[in-house]
Amino acid sequence: MTQTASFVESEKARFVTKTYAWMGVALLLSAVSAFFTAISIFDGNELSPFGMFLFGHNMLGFWIFAIAEIALVWGLSAAIRKISLQTAILGFLAYSVINGITLSSIFIVYQIESIVIAFFGTAAMFFVMAFYGATTKKNLATAGRYLMMALIGVIIVSLLEFVMARFFHLNTTILDFLVSIAMVVIFTGLTAYDSQKIMKIASHSNGSEDYQKVSLMAALELYLDFINLFLTLLRFFGKRK
Repeated sequence: MTQTASFVESEKARFVTKTYAWMGVALLLSAVSAFFTAISIFDGNELSPFGMFLFGHNMLGFWIFAIAEIALVWGLSAAIRKISLQTAILGFLAYSVINGITLSSIFIVYQIESIVIAFFGTAAMFFVMAFYGATTKKNLATAGRYLMMALIGVIIVSLLEFVMARFFHLNTTILDFLVSIAMVVIFTGLTAYDSQKIMKIASHSNGSEDYQKVSLMAALELYLDFINLFLTLLRFFGKRK
């Protein structure tokens, strides 16, 4: 009985550690990809050929990469039960690199000090909410469902805001401010919810390939929580160049 309990705890710890490790790898890959993309965008004071591909011609290259990363997330989520662990890992790492390429735009728009402050602010908020989600006895499942519904609503409002600003040239400053507040609340809440969900799944982990793929997808969810919270804080407090 003691050996069984010890095995369960060992597998739980291994699952949680691996999940957060994969998240860390994804963040590191995105950071490196974003940095090297940013330094290759300009050739002197002019956009390099790669910079023109990304941000010239109505940002054609940027939208290609943005659509590719969305397609990768959807594809991984839909096919995770059918594909091999190796394929899932390759897709996960590819997504991290592609997302880093699209994130390179923040180095053009924002001052480096703002990016650093937003990153460490995000890390602090993420750690606090992840710890809360992992240790609280309160069931966050209901809150998670409401947060997902709220996220869908905010995405719709953001699309409307984009259309209003781009095609009708309307001032959306107040709406943008409210959307930013909502996004901070939503992604801090989702961080706690996803952390609690990971702990529950970890309790049943047996180290099989299926659970390793679940760990990878859980890491992707945490990664998305972190990145979206980071971008929201940067958008909220960041100083533009």
